[in-house]
Amino acid sequence: MGDAIDLTGDGGVLKEIVRRAKLDAISPSDDLPVVDVHYEGILAEDEKVFDTTREDNLVFSFELGTGSVIRSWDIALKTMKVGEVAKITCKPEYAYGRAGSPPDIPPDATLIFEVELVACRPRKGASVGSVSEERARLEDLKKQREIAAAAKEDDKKKREEAKAAAAARIQAKLDAKKGQGKGKGKGKAK
Repeated sequence: MGDAIDLTGDGGVLKEIVRRAKLDAISPSDDLPVVDVHYEGILAEDEKVFDTTREDNLVFSFELGTGSVIRSWDIALKTMKVGEVAKITCKPEYAYGRAGSPPDIPPDATLIFEVELVACRPRKGASVGSVSEERARLEDLKKQREIAAAAKEDDKKKREEAKAAAAARIQAKLDAKKGQGKGKGKGKAK
């Protein structure tokens, strides 16, 4: 469908969109880190399928960012939306590296996955509401602190302005007294 996107900047993880998601589709996030995927893994060298969820029509579920899958998946799935299908090409350093994963994946193998992001959801024990509510609470707390700091700064400015105004009034009175003192004792010439 499109050109490959270099997700790592070094050609280590390339993503090509096979089928776009709907515009309003959701993406994995801190609130929704658990993903369900269908995939087919192919060795780039001989195009041999080494793993798939398509045969038994089961989804593979995992939490992003926990190291439970190869690095390229953590990188690529974060860029996908539910319903999207992408071809992910993974260099060995972003897959199984020098060791491979015998017997199916040889050492230093480049892998190609066709991945469909089926769903993303909150981690077990958390709900989107509870995570979102906590975020909102922390955001409100931050705003309250900012408002309090701004009010404190305003009060400080008002005090400084009041001091300056008082000093100006005192100076004006002193200047007025000096002006009155200059004319005393001298009579007007007639």
